[in-house]
Amino acid sequence: MVHEAMPGELVAQECPTILFGAFDRHNFGDLLFPHIAAALLNDENIVFAGLAERDMRNQGGHRVEAIARLATQWQHCAVNVIHAGGELLGCDAWQAAVMLQTPRHARSIVAQYDGNRQDGLAWARRMIGLDALAPYVLSRDIFPHVGQMIHNAIGGVEIDECDAMMRAEILARLRAADAVGVREKQSMTLLQAHGIATRLMPDPAVMVADLFDARIRQRADAGEVARMRTIFPRGYIAVQFSAGYGDDATLREIAAQLDQVAAATGYGIVFFRAGAAPWHDELACYRRVAQRMHAPASRIFASLNLWDICALLARSHAYCGSSLHGRIVAMAYALPRINLRHPARPGGVDKVRAYADTWDEGMPATAEVHAIAAGILHALSADAEPLRRKAAALAAQYRQAFDALCAGLRP
Repeated sequence: MVHEAMPGELVAQECPTILFGAFDRHNFGDLLFPHIAAALLNDENIVFAGLAERDMRNQGGHRVEAIARLATQWQHCAVNVIHAGGELLGCDAWQAAVMLQTPRHARSIVAQYDGNRQDGLAWARRMIGLDALAPYVLSRDIFPHVGQMIHNAIGGVEIDECDAMMRAEILARLRAADAVGVREKQSMTLLQAHGIATRLMPDPAVMVADLFDARIRQRADAGEVARMRTIFPRGYIAVQFSAGYGDDATLREIAAQLDQVAAATGYGIVFFRAGAAPWHDELACYRRVAQRMHAPASRIFASLNLWDICALLARSHAYCGSSLHGRIVAMAYALPRINLRHPARPGGVDKVRAYADTWDEGMPATAEVHAIAAGILHALSADAEPLRRKAAALAAQYRQAFDALCAGLRP
């Protein structure tokens, strides 16, 4: 059984493996990563760590230790560290610290330090206990006796947009790592241009159906997911978008587009949150868009439990939203999917487009809000068998790459 350390408890009797990431806040993909890594490692001596000490078990996550506290306690212990994955290379200390607050406190903090970047950075460093510009890219020095420092399926499509000091910190720490896996070709190309050897691998969430299907099926037959299936016996489309889409004009367009989809398919529309941390998804946006819809067939899915969200996606007819991991879980279940492209960023490559271009050729990648209906209907026309083959192939590729990445951990 995986050991979850109690606050203040030292569990370094043997060389532990620390799974590190942003699973100390509510974000769908980040909460998934440690479950997947722990299942594949099959290690009795795993500790889950983030930037803050949190208990996320009521949301389907883990009890999470603060990495700064572990670093202080385990200065003389041999440890292995695996960064569990995600688009965290370019996440600076200020962003990381704000996203660990409650939404109300986050608004207060942002207002307090508005226009005062240096004081804001100083607050963030105090809050997370690390003197780092990019705190999710750990230095080997944090654990002087570290055995393996591994980065698993990370992303950094915007790393060259970071300021020079932060980019230099990120690159130096990645060069010192024992293994670096990246989840799409754009990050691989960027890092290789800076002399960092990488292994291309799918995102960990491709393993969801392979590893946890029985658990997800059980969640789908009970609770809020079962209610949605009863309300929409013909089926539903799972829809999600971040608060960044919350202006009135955008919400009116989303409502009109989803009305078209409901009329054309007979499916319901179920809105869900893929993240409740600050700067993620907000129920208020879903209420506002639902009020603007003419079709009565829409519901807001309230649960933030990781496994409920997986089950909602697994039993949908398609996924449409801004979350990359909404897309990847839909991929794992061989479902049609399309992501939203924000009106403020109509061009260029973001993490969703970079991932879709690498692993999801043949399925539409993104659509602007005025093209949601066309995008969903096009995705729904896809043949099921190629989607199933792709899901199986990606799970096999990830398992092989993860084993190779972590080979140094094996005795």
